[in-house]
Amino acid sequence: MQWLIDRFKTAGDAPAFVHNDRKVSYAGVVETVTNYYQQIQAQGIKAGESVVVLGDYSPEVFCFILALSLNKNITIPLTRDSVIEEEVALNVSGCNWFVEFEKGGVNFSINKKFVPIDNQLLADFIKVGAAGIILFSSGSTGKPKGILHNFEKVAEKFLKQRQPVIAIPFLMIDHFGGINTILAITSSLGTVVTVADRSVSSICRAIQNYKVELLPVTPSFLNMLIMSHAYRDYDLTSLKRITYGTEVMPQSTLDKIRELFPNANLLQTYGLSEVGVLRSQSRPDGSLWVRVGGDGFKTKVVDGILWIKSDYAMIGYLNAPSEFDAEGWFNTKDQVEVDGDYFRFLGRVTDIINVGGQKVYPTEIENIILDMDNIKDVAVFGEPHKLLGQIVVAKVQLHNPEIVDELKKRIRAACHSKLASYKIPAKVVISENELYTVRQKKNRKA
Repeated sequence: MQWLIDRFKTAGDAPAFVHNDRKVSYAGVVETVTNYYQQIQAQGIKAGESVVVLGDYSPEVFCFILALSLNKNITIPLTRDSVIEEEVALNVSGCNWFVEFEKGGVNFSINKKFVPIDNQLLADFIKVGAAGIILFSSGSTGKPKGILHNFEKVAEKFLKQRQPVIAIPFLMIDHFGGINTILAITSSLGTVVTVADRSVSSICRAIQNYKVELLPVTPSFLNMLIMSHAYRDYDLTSLKRITYGTEVMPQSTLDKIRELFPNANLLQTYGLSEVGVLRSQSRPDGSLWVRVGGDGFKTKVVDGILWIKSDYAMIGYLNAPSEFDAEGWFNTKDQVEVDGDYFRFLGRVTDIINVGGQKVYPTEIENIILDMDNIKDVAVFGEPHKLLGQIVVAKVQLHNPEIVDELKKRIRAACHSKLASYKIPAKVVISENELYTVRQKKNRKA
């Protein structure tokens, strides 16, 4: 990782971070990494030891992770909003040291915390002598998986310097997409703008105040932006590019964002913690078709499912069998349609609703309901049924109160004109609760 520090040295006083309105230069980053590296060695943290870093985005958290990588440690980044409980994570990853940053991400404490594990994959990796990083899957379909990466290999993707941008890292630092974003911004000597919370108003205020050019977010966040009308209250004209990923984008949401930001380039991104983030190119017709790949990646489609071969693939799962085949191909479990070089993502296999043997993709139903009057938001999911296996359920948020029976009639009528009968929601639920996870993804659960 020394090459990254050497690149930072060339940027001098250029702004690397704006964290809660506090500016930190690249020279400041280099100085902080050096100080942390000295503290790590003085503390007696040895190469190959596992270190938990609890905190969210801040210059200091990032610098500490870089210092650990220079010391050839295994870093386990966690946040206070992590999708996995701390105890569960440590029972998978093990731990030698625990570093906890206070809220705000400046002051921290270092303490010994020994949680032993017997894991051959991790033991073999430590012998290699490289810096590692352990991230966790959300565990939405079962037990969370500990994913081990060679952190130096992850960073190598950014050896080629790209055009610097001012950007907000939206995904959290315990998420592969979050790590990827912050490396992409800093390796290009751009500026990372972070906010105290990821509310729509906070993000919009930061865009306005610091002339943010790149906004990498989830489709769910973009839908919240549309619903809140916050784009009317802030000057967002600095945005040159809006990227979206981690879940399927409804066409109706994409159309509205294109209308609201006619001068911004909209780009669908694609990546997985197991294989990394691929280069992508959205088709310029405003559709959801996208071409993915780039140097170090190969793709193929088998029975409608996307498979990927990656030079940046994980070392492996710490607590699950490998899902790579003998030739190194990974089953993404993402159902796709193919049109030449382009893919259209239909949804994860785990999200598909099975109604009497017929496949139903939640997003195609959500897309229709979102276009209806008085609908603020909707999440569609399957519910067990004795005869059909599953039925389709639509959980909706409304702008104004409405009788549920009348709402159900409206939804069924709207869907009937565009969908097969088995795709029409059999059940409609009105909810006042958030329809999103802490990672700002649609929560398709009862």
